[in-house]
Amino acid sequence: MKGPEALNHSLKPIRIVAKEDKEEGLISMADPLSPMARLFHEPDCNLYVIAMIGFKTRLDPDVVKLNLKHTLLKHPRFSSLQVKLEENGEMRWVPTEVDLEKHVIVPDISCLDMETSSDKYVEDYICSITEPIVDFSKPLWDLHLLNVKTSDADAVAVFRIHHSIGDGSSLMSLLLACTRKSSDPKALPSIPMMMKKPKSSVAGLRKWWKAFVLIWNTIIDALMVIATIMFLKDRDTPITGPPNVGSTRRRIIHRTISLDDVAIVRNATNATVNDIMVGITQAGLSRYLNRRYGEANKNIKKGSTKKKNNLPKNLTIRATHYVDIRPSAGIHKLVEMMEKGSDAIWGNRIGYVLLPLSIALRDNPLDYVRTAKAAMDRKKASLEALYVHSMAGLIPSLFGSKTGSVLCLKVPARTTIWYSNVVGPQEEIAFFGYPISYVAPSCFGQPNAVMLHVVSYMNKINMILSVDETTVPDPHQLLNDLEKSFDHIKNAAISRML
Repeated sequence: MKGPEALNHSLKPIRIVAKEDKEEGLISMADPLSPMARLFHEPDCNLYVIAMIGFKTRLDPDVVKLNLKHTLLKHPRFSSLQVKLEENGEMRWVPTEVDLEKHVIVPDISCLDMETSSDKYVEDYICSITEPIVDFSKPLWDLHLLNVKTSDADAVAVFRIHHSIGDGSSLMSLLLACTRKSSDPKALPSIPMMMKKPKSSVAGLRKWWKAFVLIWNTIIDALMVIATIMFLKDRDTPITGPPNVGSTRRRIIHRTISLDDVAIVRNATNATVNDIMVGITQAGLSRYLNRRYGEANKNIKKGSTKKKNNLPKNLTIRATHYVDIRPSAGIHKLVEMMEKGSDAIWGNRIGYVLLPLSIALRDNPLDYVRTAKAAMDRKKASLEALYVHSMAGLIPSLFGSKTGSVLCLKVPARTTIWYSNVVGPQEEIAFFGYPISYVAPSCFGQPNAVMLHVVSYMNKINMILSVDETTVPDPHQLLNDLEKSFDHIKNAAISRML
């Protein structure tokens, strides 16, 4: 299957001629790319955000294009080229006229083989557009409309957006700003907000102790980041990717679990939803890696689910856990930006923490959640994410984007998986009037073979895997292991509450 046409990744210097604004009669200079945005143009850091959206009805491409003109194209980053100046090599955003015919792609499905399932067709199509190459002669995004009925949707839309345009949280907020509640076509979606902890009344020695712990943990975490840049690397496992894994195509699949079932575990463990999802990740990876080690050692047959422990002792891997560090602008601000041209917080404002994952077969499934909660509580008592974000902006400014990309990517590349989570709408929403059945965002171009993204929508949680198939040849099995691990954790929680 052939994806959209792609050009070489190189950017040729051009000369920009300023155009006169017809309304104001003023000459406006193009904005320079931020250091973080420039970073995402380096060969080893060529990242893309991809979002699959399932719909309950078929899509009319003409209706989608008409609405894009009044929403997404009002955002300057989606209607600007990224060009390198001839004079000094600096990269800038240059406004341009957007030809939607080149951005909205509707593949011909008349040749769909009846023996090929529609789910497999969509999965293969998405895989075909995950090579990290895009046409720099136009704004760096496109939208693919697949009017193919699958097991969980009547049609699928796939956004592909270069990471230099914005981070996942910014792009998710912008997408939601283009939607409305299905129950009220004029109302914006409701997004659960993170509740601020009440100011502690603790005084004296305990207050100073908490401050000391925060500073101490931040120093330790900063040293671990530096050590990872210099020499520290996760132990190789069957899911460790080969060199240059970021340039390979990705198989992106997803599976949903019930948010109500997650609430059962939360009530039994006093853990957050993110703690539980990290615990499920530990349990699922333990189950999957135990099988892979057994197959490699010929202790079990391929596909077997025997519980014999084939894992190395004291196996710990790390996840690069991405964190949005910006104050939330809210989707209302983005709506105002598209309707009135007002300002809104935008860009790449992300950091990450290096989260240890304990890989082991445990007798009590709830122990996976307990260890995850302990690890997350420890990371919350640290400013590691802010430190990483500051360094990610400072290093390219001091040493250039090429050196910066090497240094900034060394840390994530020396961990085993990428992990991210986003809170989605609590009720059903519609995109340009089309009701959405699921949302499944992910990434490709990352220097790891496995990424797990978690997003909530209505009463469900979607787990999205992005994998390099040469490293993980059976991604559906990994999803099965994650789902079965959650079932064991949920059943253990129910038994505990009886």
